[in-house]
Amino acid sequence: MAILIGKNTKVITQGITGKTGSFHTVQCLDYAHGRECFVAGVNPGKGGQSFEGVPVFETVKEAKQRTGANASVIYVPPPFAAAAIDEAVDAGLDLVICITEGIPVRDMIRTRHRMRGTPTLLVGPNCPGVITPGAIKIGIMPGHIHKPGSIGVVSRSGTLTYEAVWQLSELGLGQSTCVGIGGDPVNGLKHLDVMKMFNDDPQTEAVIMVGEIGGSDEEECAVWMKSHMKKPVVGFIAGITAPPGKRMGHAGAIISGGKGTAQEKLAVMEECGIQITRNPAEMGKTLMKSLL
Repeated sequence: MAILIGKNTKVITQGITGKTGSFHTVQCLDYAHGRECFVAGVNPGKGGQSFEGVPVFETVKEAKQRTGANASVIYVPPPFAAAAIDEAVDAGLDLVICITEGIPVRDMIRTRHRMRGTPTLLVGPNCPGVITPGAIKIGIMPGHIHKPGSIGVVSRSGTLTYEAVWQLSELGLGQSTCVGIGGDPVNGLKHLDVMKMFNDDPQTEAVIMVGEIGGSDEEECAVWMKSHMKKPVVGFIAGITAPPGKRMGHAGAIISGGKGTAQEKLAVMEECGIQITRNPAEMGKTLMKSLL
């Protein structure tokens, strides 16, 4: 068992014939059960074609009806990506993973408002995606560094997701599911949403949680974990403090009124019983110690 995706997930690639979509779809097809899981592509004007044996449709609705797909991954250019999310939500997919970065904030505010009351879960945008090692990867992460196992990973940072995974795998600690939620100010699943899933997942024994400066999502998650989390969690916060109102790193990494600094987040996490590390090179070792 894992969270969000598994070998029975049926995936549509939105933007499958574009440069980015085609490249990463091939990588996903070649990983584990990818050939069985990636069942359709969508590109307006390209319907009736195929890519690497994957049929291409005009719309997400048609692709779902013809293939039974329940998830999509989006590589559509920024000006059109929010509308691609809307189309997937309107088609009733269970999960949408948006890799695209640079989507206008105004577009995402509108899309998130339209999603209210729908059952669709959104990961991203501006994220590396989701992988359940040994089963399926949906996104741009390097599959070869992952190993099946029982450690969950949730991160706002794409590169630090890979770093945490690499450290775990080098220590012989495989992963249940790794979720890159992205760091944009308006996005889908938060740390708290994913942590609740890991808490309920019998395969996941412990979790690495990577946050970034800006916002209060990590603190809110930590407060919930203090009373509810049944499994060890190791936390790390990426980024350095920027001048007030300045951006550093992800678009969501904005310090406001002295709040949202790495120091503040780590202090709250530590107060809530989360084992923290201030050194990104120690995430794996810290997690291993928590299991002893």
